[in-house]
Amino acid sequence: MRRTLPAFLLFTCASLFLLAFFSLHLSRTTDLIHHFPITLADDRHHSIAIRDQPLPTPHRTRHDVSSLTNSSSTAISTVSVLLPSWEILLIVSPETPLPSAGGNTYVCLFQNNDTSDARLSKPLPFTNRTTLACPMPNRVKRLRPFHQPVLAKSSDKDTLAPGSNSPELLVRWSFMVYESFSTEDDVVLFAKGLNNRQGVNRPPAEFRCLFGDINNKNAVRTAVTSSVQEVFRCHHPNLTDVNFNEKLIKISLEIVDGNVVVPSVAYYTFRPPMETTTSAGATEIATTVGTTEIQQNNLNEVCVCTMVYNVAKFLKEWVIYHSKVGVDRFILYDNDSDDGLESVVKELNDEGYNVTTLFWVWPKTQEAGFSHGALYARRTCKWVAYIDVDEFVFAPNLWAQSDQPSKHMLKSLLPENNHNNTVVGQVSIKCNDFGPSNQKYHPAEGVTQGYTCRRRFEQRHKSIVRLDAVDDSLVNVIHHFKLKKGYRTRQLSMEKGVVNHYKYQAWPEFQTKFRRRVSAYVVDWMQALNPQSKDRTPGLGFQPVEPKGWAEKFCEVRDERLKMLTQRWFGSHTPDGYRMVWQS
Repeated sequence: MRRTLPAFLLFTCASLFLLAFFSLHLSRTTDLIHHFPITLADDRHHSIAIRDQPLPTPHRTRHDVSSLTNSSSTAISTVSVLLPSWEILLIVSPETPLPSAGGNTYVCLFQNNDTSDARLSKPLPFTNRTTLACPMPNRVKRLRPFHQPVLAKSSDKDTLAPGSNSPELLVRWSFMVYESFSTEDDVVLFAKGLNNRQGVNRPPAEFRCLFGDINNKNAVRTAVTSSVQEVFRCHHPNLTDVNFNEKLIKISLEIVDGNVVVPSVAYYTFRPPMETTTSAGATEIATTVGTTEIQQNNLNEVCVCTMVYNVAKFLKEWVIYHSKVGVDRFILYDNDSDDGLESVVKELNDEGYNVTTLFWVWPKTQEAGFSHGALYARRTCKWVAYIDVDEFVFAPNLWAQSDQPSKHMLKSLLPENNHNNTVVGQVSIKCNDFGPSNQKYHPAEGVTQGYTCRRRFEQRHKSIVRLDAVDDSLVNVIHHFKLKKGYRTRQLSMEKGVVNHYKYQAWPEFQTKFRRRVSAYVVDWMQALNPQSKDRTPGLGFQPVEPKGWAEKFCEVRDERLKMLTQRWFGSHTPDGYRMVWQS
């Protein structure tokens, strides 16, 4: 027993020491997770995966984001935003235009001296600020805290100070103001991390709009009048209170409880933006002077608005078809495509079509993008169809016997007269979802020709909305809007109008949907959450792996009505065989 007691005491002391050590480690880890909203995921790189959730409100940031730059003389002044999928968006400060690389590429230098190539992207449309994107190196993902990377020419990277000397990376995609739009009556802000659940919105009284630098005595606050989804409306500031020596005035939201300023990359424009369109379809924005009234008689009758990513190979068929049946203008919110979309848009515009692209880099913002589109298009469009590039509006009974398409076809689906003291402000059209139809690759003749087998029952609907009928909150559920009082929605029968949705395409095309779902309130498919969601594909798992028998799936009804009609309208015999007009 005399030998057993000392051994027992030694064992007890060692156990208490280990317990204290692990308790301290666990406490530090808990604090870290509280400060950085992250969860561990066993992905291919065994790295930490950031979930799309807001930063905790106790984080009271009062930084002027545009001033968070590296002090090195060869570094380029930027604002850094941590996006999903471990990508850093760098926005070049308006005071520092991006210098020519002179044959060099740009690189991002991180806090541990790791580097990654910076991909030059497109300018933000309303401030014309250049953007670049850098993937975060795997070793940097494990560091805490993150610091903003230093952007420079690749030839200058060896002369730069380490990225650890730059400020902490505080702007996370899950909690920030990312865009603004000025109307004649108010200012509309678009922000992540405040209304995180669909249908659950914080009261407007919880926020204020903040114009100018929080550290500047001239900063102006105005009341928020609407808070729905990611859209916030507030009053214009008193212009005499704003320092007009600044070309761009920063705008953000302030949470009243605690005076928390939401990090922002948005700027205020004094008047609603007016646009000119380049031959490539990109918009050039100028601010107006004075009031410009919307003249209903000068509006395009029907426009289309949608969000796109890498749809270059599909675009010509979609634009040509819908233009011939009555769409006057196409507005594409480009979610950072890299497949040559600009060249296809330029070709279409050169041929006389009216296609505009707006660079919309912000991920998982489809609802907000459509709200923005309802504002942006209001000066040029009366009705807007919110349909995707794989969706074709079709009137089976009315158009079936037509030898040629007509500009009046789509307009014939819209109301002419209103009854019962209410006005039709939205037309709802049901969808038929088409399957792969035994296609192994994208059909060269187009989706209307290649996909001819569909599901028996319709699943969803799409809408054509009258813009002056849209509720001021701009709330929408992907493809239909809440309307103002006094307006109603008309549902078309499937004999009068239907949307052919070429949803389940050949596997190489369909698997790109795993990249990221665009809706703010829909779980990405690679997350093992909400498996019964209607957004998910029946029989599909959580990885982009082709299911057995994919090419034969979702084939319950053979439907060649639109195929035959488009062949009659757009097909012809050539020495190379039968070809559609959109085939290159």
